[in-house]
This record gives sequence, structure tokens and C-alpha cells, in this order.
Amino acid sequence: MHPEFKRYTTKVGSQEIAIETGKLAAQAGGAVTVHLNDTIIFASATMSPNTREGIDFFPLSVEYEERMYAGGKIPGSFFRRESRPSGDAILTSRLTDRPLRPLFPEGMRNDVQIIIYSLSSDGENPLDILAINAASAALMISDIPWNGPIAAIRVGRINGQFIINPTYQELEESDLDLRLAGTRDAISMVECGAKEVPEEVMVAALELGHKSIQPLIELQMKMAEEIGKSKKSVVTTNLNPDLVNKVYNRSLQPMTDLLEKTLAKSEFYAGVASLSEEIVAEFTEGGEADKVAPEVVKSAFSEAEARIIRDRILKLNKRIDGRTTTEIRPIWCEVGFSPRTHGSAIFTRGETQVLTTATLGTLGDAQLLDTLNPMKTKRYMHHYNFPPFSTGEVKPLRGQSRREIGHGALAERALEPVIPDKVDFPYTIRLVSEVMASNGSSSMASVCGSTLALMDTGVPIKAPVAGVAMGLVMQGEKYAILTDILGTEDHLGDMDFKVTGTTRGITALQMDIKVSGVSSDIMSQALEQARIARLSILDKMLAVLPAPRPDLKEHTPRITIVKIPVDKIGAIIGPGGKNIRALQEETGTKIDIEEDGTIYISSTDGVGAEIARERIESITETAQIGRIYTGKVVRLADFGAFVEILPGTDGLVHISQLDSERVNKVEDLVQMGDEITVMVIGIDPMGKIRLSRQAVLEGWTAEEAQERDKKSSGGSRPGGGGRPGGHRPGGRDNDRRGGSNNRR
Repeated sequence: MHPEFKRYTTKVGSQEIAIETGKLAAQAGGAVTVHLNDTIIFASATMSPNTREGIDFFPLSVEYEERMYAGGKIPGSFFRRESRPSGDAILTSRLTDRPLRPLFPEGMRNDVQIIIYSLSSDGENPLDILAINAASAALMISDIPWNGPIAAIRVGRINGQFIINPTYQELEESDLDLRLAGTRDAISMVECGAKEVPEEVMVAALELGHKSIQPLIELQMKMAEEIGKSKKSVVTTNLNPDLVNKVYNRSLQPMTDLLEKTLAKSEFYAGVASLSEEIVAEFTEGGEADKVAPEVVKSAFSEAEARIIRDRILKLNKRIDGRTTTEIRPIWCEVGFSPRTHGSAIFTRGETQVLTTATLGTLGDAQLLDTLNPMKTKRYMHHYNFPPFSTGEVKPLRGQSRREIGHGALAERALEPVIPDKVDFPYTIRLVSEVMASNGSSSMASVCGSTLALMDTGVPIKAPVAGVAMGLVMQGEKYAILTDILGTEDHLGDMDFKVTGTTRGITALQMDIKVSGVSSDIMSQALEQARIARLSILDKMLAVLPAPRPDLKEHTPRITIVKIPVDKIGAIIGPGGKNIRALQEETGTKIDIEEDGTIYISSTDGVGAEIARERIESITETAQIGRIYTGKVVRLADFGAFVEILPGTDGLVHISQLDSERVNKVEDLVQMGDEITVMVIGIDPMGKIRLSRQAVLEGWTAEEAQERDKKSSGGSRPGGGGRPGGHRPGGRDNDRRGGSNNRR
């Protein structure tokens, strides 16, 4: 064992969590591994020695890399190695970044990089919460200035009972998946999916979660005290308070005049930019000794702008656009905008607008997942796009950003509890939200637009979902909670708290803060304010489309479900998939087969789907006594004709059962390839099938036909009928023994 190796343990809920250090990555600023049963997460934290010049933000990067070897898997890509991070990995990186970032020193400009690996995954315990704790512990023992620690936990609920850090299996049964991070005194990050959980239950879960992270907080404090490195000194770029005050006093009146006009976003931003240029020019004139760099004055003006706007909210209850703290921006909605999509909706709230489209596919269109999560496929997907024109900007398109992935996942989580089960609605569902214009809360507009798009499609969702983003402005003991925040209020405020739900309860939460934490009282008030807003938004949405359309739209594929015996699956697929490919090409359908024998036939053409259904049923159908079939004569013998009544299945019509009149020779009545209608009158224990044409002609029941057959044969007629399997080889003697065929 390495001489510097240390192991610290604590109990969280019913689980023992261990943090080890000193064994790996000795040259990193700080490095730990976090252990829970057979799951191990590694985290390192390292800082550059010098500040990065010319930037006005803190350059923190958090990268979680999912190593497939941790679960004993080889990556499924062409190169068979990890490449692009999965969606889950990106979401874990974002989840870890959010509670860490507010606790670094103000004005710090040194690059800080946190790299996290999965080293072992037992397939039972989720990795994301452990990643947050590992990152915090690595920072605590490192030489990087940071005002931690934080700790994270997951709260589930099964049958009304809360569970701390539930397993994947327990999460399947849980109506709550709450991920929470916080400091010793307050909650700093929330991410949650829920099945219409009431607000009071959510508050109780938040309070329990914050209480439950305390052992991990204490453990990290102990680690820092015993083995933590001395923190390095860094140069911060804090502004001169005198300069900020001067710029504030100069800006107060013109900025107030601008705010009183309640301008549109573009006009307001143009007015702020013009005022900023004017003040920068004033403060950069004069002698060399009095000169201030333009970028410093710009930063001072930004602080003055924030102070003025925040003061108006706290003291006058006035926001940038003239609303009170609880007012929602004007809303208008439209459905059916795109005639050829399966469903579409436009949702506009103030200057934020989202167009969402819905597309339905077969279950075979579900997304295949190649991650350490035990879930292998996903049949409901939500994708969010935020193009530069939505904010009036020009930027290069570089593919989907981490922010877009995060917002898409939030909207997906918000609607997941109301998506119908595949048993009731056997479709794969893809939603795409295109942000057409943005002035804050575009992710919540995506939730509202997605609900309307699903209803426009005719998806029988369990309940409509709406979302709203809440903000916070806090100064000492005084604070104001803002409903439906603007982009500027998000940027200048202290909290972005997104809440989605139905009339019955919450389906998703996401909270980011810029302060060290918020109390449960503030969160409780924000949740109640969000509930009132959510119900108001739902009223406006349902005025446009009160319920899902009763039928799917014209161009939407219809899915027909057929259930077959499991042992018949091979007959449908055929050798190398030959049968099913031919059937799909011939009928213009798409066919998916489940392991339990459930077959889904998808087609926009009802005729093609019906032909495919009949063909599948005929292939898998088994002969039944008393049922009448029209079949083709496939073989002739002296004693009768063999008729194929089902694909691959034939039976014997004895010469005495060919007609109501006596038949001297089989060929006198039927020839090879003729179609005749027959009744099944017997199936022996070996599966040989006995048929009668006479029963059909005379209108007999199967019992009557069997009785007359016995009398006419004296109970000892040769050739008892067909059997499943291939034709028996041989000549006349073999034919006289009978035997039908079930050719597959």
C-alpha cells in the first residue's frame, strides 16, 4: 500500500460510502476515488499556475468520462473505444459543474479542470451523485482556492416512503428521482424528475435530502483538515469600489429612464449598449494618470446595471418589462402549424417562442443506448435546438451544445411521466423543439409546446404539462421571487429555478444558483408561486386544444398488434430474415417482433397493414376442428387428395369425403393446384389432419362429419390425415399410410 494512502468512510442512509486518496494521480492538484459497494468513481482537480488574460469569466471545465470497461463492456462504436461523450455523460458533467461553480472566489481567472472517470460500475448504483461528491472531495484536499465543501444525494419515494440513494431497480418503482447538492447551510443545486408529486411532498424530500448530506460534508471537512494541501494564492480581477460607485451614480438616472419605457428586448439592449458606450467614453478621457481601461469601465457599468435593476425589483416591485414579481408574460399558442409532420405546435410567451414537432415511429425506431446505465433503449426522446437567430445573433453552427443537450433532457424528463406505456401506445416518440426567439425560459416554452404537439398528434398523454422558470433577487435578508423570468433577470439574478408539472403535481425541477445556497423556505415559496403560474399557463394552452385529438393524423403510421406463439417467431422471420423482409417489401409495412411473440405492424396504408396481419396470422395459425378453410391441392393419391389449408400445413381429404356423391377416382374431381373448400374434422395425437369437402357441401357440423366418416369407413379407414413436418419420402405404400405436411 502506498504510504500516503488514506481511507475515510461515513454512512449515508443505509449505505457506507468511502473516499480514498493517495493511491492514484499524485501529480494532480487533488485526486480521490469514491466507493459504494462495487462502484468506484475517480475525480481529479487541477489549476493552472497563471491567470488567463483578456476574459471576463471564470474558466472552469468539468468533464465526466464514462469508461465502458467499468461495467465489463467494450464500446459499441466502429473504433471500439470511447469517443464522443454520451448524453448521460454530458448531463453528469453539467450536474457536477453547477453546484461547484458558485463557490470559487469572485474574480478568479485561473483555469481549473476537473476530470472524472468511472472505474467500476456494479450496475446497481447510479454514478452521477458519486461524481459530484468525488469532485468536491478532490477540490477540498487540493491546492485550489474554493469555498466548499458540497455534498450530493439522491432521494426516491416508494409507496410513500423516502429512500436515500436508491438503486436503479428501486428507481423503476419510485415516483420521485430527486438529485440534490448543497453546503452545510443551504441547498445549492436541484435536479428532479417526478410522477406528479405534490409540492408539499417535494419540500419534505428537499429537507430530508439536505439533512442527509451532512455526514458527507463532515467527512470532507475532516479530510481537508488532516491531509488537505495549502491553498494557492490567486490574483482576482475585482473592480475598484470607487470606480463602481462613480459609474453607478452616473448611470442611475439614464438607466432608470430607460427602464421606465418598458421597451422590447432588442430596443432595451440597444439602449443599454448606447449608454455603456457613452459612459466608457467619459471615463476613459483625460490625462494619462486618470485613464481607465475601457474593459474595466464596461465591467463597472455591468455591475451598476445589475444593481439598478435589482434595486427596482426589491424596492419598487418593478421588473424590466413593467411586470410585478408574480405576473406571466402574454401567451399565444397554435397547433397544426406543419401539415406533414405528425403533430406540431407553436408556443409563444412574451418574446420567447418555440416550435415543437412530434414524430411517431415503430418500437424498432427506439434509440439504442451504449452506456453504463442498465437501460438499453429509449422510446421517447426530446431534442432541443437553440440557433443564433433566436437571439438576433450571428454565430457558427458547431453541432449540439452541452446546454442544448441539458435543456432537451429537462423537457424530456418533464413529459416522461405522462407518456403512455408502450402496451397502450406502441410507438417510439420523438419531439424536436426549435427555439425561434428567446428572451428567457425557452426550455419551459419547449415543455409547453411539446405538450400541445403531442396532443395535436393524438398521443393519449395522461395529463397536459406546463413549465415556468422562477428567479430570485436576494440582498441580505430581503428577497423577491420572480415568476417567468426574462433573459436579463436570469443573468443578473441569483437563481434560475425551473418547475414543470400537471394540475396534480410536479414532474420536473431544475435549480441553478449563483449564491452559496437557498433555504427550504425560499424554495417552498418558489414552488407555490410556480404552481399558481403553471395552472394559469395550462388554462391558456387548453383553450387552444383541450384534449389529445381522438385519432392520429393522416400521415401518421398506424400500428397493428398481432400476438403469436413464441415458437412461431422463427417461421415469421424465416432463414436469415428472408420471410419478414419479403413481407415488408410486398406490403409496404414495417414489422417489429418482440421476444414474447408480440408483433407490431406499422403502415400509413391500412390495406398494406391488413394484408401483413392476415399473412402473419395465416403463417402462425394452427388448424382447428370444425373450422372451414379454402386450400390448394398439393398432392394426389389413390385414396384422396392432400390440401394445403395454411402456409406449410396440409391435411388429407379422403376420397369418400371429396363429394356428396361417390367418387371413383380422385382425378375425376380435383387436379393438382385446384382450390377447394374443406372442413377440419379430425386431428390425431401425431398432428395428422383429416379434412372433408363433403361436410362443407352438406352443411354438416364437425361432429356430424366425424360420425358419418366413421360409419362409411367402419372405423378403420387407412390414412388418418396429415402431420406437421416435411413430406415423407416414398411411393404409393407410404402415401397409403397418409401423412400431411407442415412445411416450414
